[in-house]
Amino acid sequence: MSNTKENQLWDLLKEQSAYKEAIALTHWDMRTKIPKKGVEQRSEVVGFLAEKLHQLETSDKLKELLDELKDTVTDDVMKRTIEESLETYERSRKIPNDEFKEYVMLQSKSESIWQEAREKADFSLFQPYLEKLVDYNKKFANYWGYKENIYDALLHNYEPGVTTKTLDDVFPKLRKSLTDLLDKINSSNVEPDPSALKASFPKSQQEAFSVEILKRMGYDFEAGRLDDTIHPFAISLNPNDVRITTRYDEEDFRMAVFGTIHEGGHALYEQNIDKKLTNTPLATGTSMGIHESQSLFWENFLGRNETFWQSHYELFKKYAPEHFESVDVDTFYKAVNEVKPSFIRIEADELTYPLHIMIRYELEKALINDEIQVKDLPHLWNEKMVEYLGIEPPSDREGVLQDIHWAGGDFGYFPSYALGYMYAAQFKGVMDKEMNINQIIQSGNYDSIRNWLTENIHQYGKMKRPLEIIEDVTKEQLNPDYLVDYLTEKYSGIYKF
Repeated sequence: MSNTKENQLWDLLKEQSAYKEAIALTHWDMRTKIPKKGVEQRSEVVGFLAEKLHQLETSDKLKELLDELKDTVTDDVMKRTIEESLETYERSRKIPNDEFKEYVMLQSKSESIWQEAREKADFSLFQPYLEKLVDYNKKFANYWGYKENIYDALLHNYEPGVTTKTLDDVFPKLRKSLTDLLDKINSSNVEPDPSALKASFPKSQQEAFSVEILKRMGYDFEAGRLDDTIHPFAISLNPNDVRITTRYDEEDFRMAVFGTIHEGGHALYEQNIDKKLTNTPLATGTSMGIHESQSLFWENFLGRNETFWQSHYELFKKYAPEHFESVDVDTFYKAVNEVKPSFIRIEADELTYPLHIMIRYELEKALINDEIQVKDLPHLWNEKMVEYLGIEPPSDREGVLQDIHWAGGDFGYFPSYALGYMYAAQFKGVMDKEMNINQIIQSGNYDSIRNWLTENIHQYGKMKRPLEIIEDVTKEQLNPDYLVDYLTEKYSGIYKF
């Protein structure tokens, strides 16, 4: 009897997995290839699929099977699958089905309107959609419930175990350390030469170089592909179809090259999840913070590493314009690591990047707590940019409209970027004790790095919770000191302070 019940549960989970894959493929198409006139109809399709998935995740039959099996199964994967499914059931059940469908359709339409608003640098086009998205998120947060801050209910969707209280303790300390470093850099007489990077770099050549690096990282092109889009992302349809996108700028190769390495880090996580978790809710990253730790590890700790460019500069020049033949590798390395506040988050240097995240966190937390209104976002955004980074965006395109996250209703997501950066530094601290990372980078064969990440993080998917992974791997809780120490050592070397 028990075996029959388990088989019934697996069948239901497989059905859920099929809908998730269809929804993911639809989202990928809408963000990359769909013609403008197709958005309205496709949004309805997404709404239909999402409604069906929601019904499956909250069905009486599913709950009955979960309740019958939760105390009797002995298999670890099944146990954790039941735990995860029960949590999804309880949270999803609290949202009325019609509201959920309306929200999913709103998300799809909002992303399309956001693209138009961004192109026209006109926040007013997007404002009514964002207001509805914020209202839905506040409503859902109240359905789910919370202990101290309503924002915690949304944060839980992306980083279970982390609360607003944790962020409000860690972020100010990190901000102080970063601004102190920024002051030292601004006072330094040493300055990298950004003009060394100024050269028109054809998109096709940037793509060819990026593909070479992805292959060295271990990204499996037989289980994925690389496309271009407005806002880069990685998306997993299943472990054998994990796609990445990037954005090209022929006048600044850094966006595509570092963006591709970043998304490649996400993809490696999804491609290396244990195959025994396929078709379960565990076959994905355990949290967005852990996911970002993987992308930022590859992008920053490897891709912006001095040894990386010393060992890959000849390969780079094979695809790069002739201009770079006259630029030595030391000048190049320092130029790609220049610290200079920028308007665009995904173009930010390593040091100022977390400040971009703190701006977004503070604004969306205030929105959800009814402390500010959507209509006030453009000027509040610009004020915080001036306060934190000393620059004011020339238009909303470079300001409040630059990210897709709010258009997708992803409130509670942004903190995971800064958390991931801190997690990545902690992971690197452990790796440094077990292997010579620079020596591995110099060899051009990253198998041992990727294998370490797979053994300690990737393979588990959601079998382990995020804080469990942090403590199992690093033997301590979240500690921002690793990131501060890394940035201090790196930039004191570049800027000689």
